Amino acid sequence: MATKIAFFDAKSYDRDTFNKVNRQFGFDICYYKERLSMNTVSLTQGVDAVCIFVNAECEERVIQRMAEYGVKLIALRCAGFNNVDVAAAKKYGIKVVRVPAYSPHAVAEYAVTLMLTLNRKVYRSVNRTREGNFKLNGLLGFDMYGKTVGVVGMGKIAKELIKILKGFGMNILAYDLYPDLNFAKEYDVKMVSLDELYEGSDIISLHCPLTEETKFIINSDSITKMKYGVMIINTGRGKLIKTEDLIDGLRSHQVGAAGLDVYEEEANYFYEDRSDKMIDDDKLALLLMMPNVIVTSHQAFFTQEATYNIAVTTLQNVLDFTEGKELVNEVK
Repeated sequence: MATKIAFFDAKSYDRDTFNKVNRQFGFDICYYKERLSMNTVSLTQGVDAVCIFVNAECEERVIQRMAEYGVKLIALRCAGFNNVDVAAAKKYGIKVVRVPAYSPHAVAEYAVTLMLTLNRKVYRSVNRTREGNFKLNGLLGFDMYGKTVGVVGMGKIAKELIKILKGFGMNILAYDLYPDLNFAKEYDVKMVSLDELYEGSDIISLHCPLTEETKFIINSDSITKMKYGVMIINTGRGKLIKTEDLIDGLRSHQVGAAGLDVYEEEANYFYEDRSDKMIDDDKLALLLMMPNVIVTSHQAFFTQEATYNIAVTTLQNVLDFTEGKELVNEVK
């Protein structure tokens, strides 16, 4: 019998891509639009594996229940795994796998998109010209050339970002607990402490994983150390930034602009159509009203190449598990 996979938080584009790729694998996939949570875990009865995304609520209670139902594998179709209680999974004998790299180019390019759009006020200009207003007042930007970007974390995505920004003639500061010094030397990246990065950067872009150590790495204390008018870009995880402190920084103009593809409490909004409902998250509503803030719906990864790579790697992870092979993408 074919391996059964319960696929949660499934959108039409997920079905299209995974169904196409699954022709090579032949798994029995059941798609659910709901996120995995304690309210939906009963849907995992009788399946071998579950496939989840960034907003799944995979806490210990959910994992224990899945183990009781016979689930043997949690397959994340994303790189981050902060929403999975990995220790509980180990406790109940469930393996966890992920997609560590699907397209670093996609996310890096999107981070640059946010930088340029904020800097040159493209979103404001488009809205004006559509209404026949061709004035330039309020649209003044700055040359990216010669400015300094601080990159927090220097993994695959950050390295692609650095390559792009070097093409703009920008200076790069970077912070990483385990820096690639050869890469830094090749691309003239100055490795610095976090405080030095905050103090010296015109733009700060976040590319570190969400851990207990990095949770709310952008907060009131760190913001006060930054250059006045700094631009902050986050294409990583929402909880890298304490939203309330960011809003205070924007109000005081210590933060000049923010490009957010992720949000601290995004689970109830992102990937859904809420256009016919009032946004009852006051912080999110305020950010959406600010003229120097862009909020997008966790879409930095969303390219044809990346979604295909995600599907291939996810299903290959499941196949390796079913065949007893080494799980090269296991979360330990």
